[in-house]
Amino acid sequence: MNFKNKVVLITGAGSGIGKTTALSFAAEGAKLVVADVNEKSGLSTVAEINQIEASEAIFVKCDVSNADEVANMVETAVLTYERIDIAVNNAGIGGLPQKTEDVDHASFDKIMSINSTGVFYCMQAEIRQMLKQEAGSIINTASIAGLRGLPSSLPYVASKHAVVGMTKTAAMEYARQNIRVNALCPVFTVTPLFNPDALDEFSAGLSEKLKQGIPMKRFSTPQEMADATLWLASDKASFVTGLALPVDGGITA
Repeated sequence: MNFKNKVVLITGAGSGIGKTTALSFAAEGAKLVVADVNEKSGLSTVAEINQIEASEAIFVKCDVSNADEVANMVETAVLTYERIDIAVNNAGIGGLPQKTEDVDHASFDKIMSINSTGVFYCMQAEIRQMLKQEAGSIINTASIAGLRGLPSSLPYVASKHAVVGMTKTAAMEYARQNIRVNALCPVFTVTPLFNPDALDEFSAGLSEKLKQGIPMKRFSTPQEMADATLWLASDKASFVTGLALPVDGGITA
């Protein structure tokens, strides 16, 4: 896939799936707008991209739960590169396993504000720019938790179901304006957000139990998620919109 001179905006690009996706786009010649709330990690991603031939990147610090910062992020991208061809709304957080009865309201509100409200703010600002361009592709990082229940994870599940619903709605609204909107739904992927060792410290054997629930009997990698995202963003998927794509080793089959 060739993304030469395409402008790609990625939130949560300082680590994990976001960083790997940014580097993968860069390897295909894209210009990157790397956004993250963590300035140090975001700048590190930019430094790696700027060492890749035929690619370049800028960093924008952005808390996606803040509408003003999201607006600034999109404005900075357009001022720098004049357009946004592809937007990957990847920023998100998890949470400690808790039964529904034990979830505190502050934790619920924080997860929803970043994982779902943040995606809404980003999509809205990106769509407004893409309407001016008369084209664009948006990929929202959801989860298999946006397609099914996941015990002891109600806030996260609620936030990712919201992402899938917003993706499908926006896809229907803007299909005739040549704006495609899809969602990536990863299974457990080894990143700083999902650390099997930390899970086992919380509950012995938990990571192995989760792994055994996946038909392929392993966790996924950030590169597998990046590859799927690049396909969704590419011309190879030109007739694909409104899709919540599970990349999950068969767990939702």
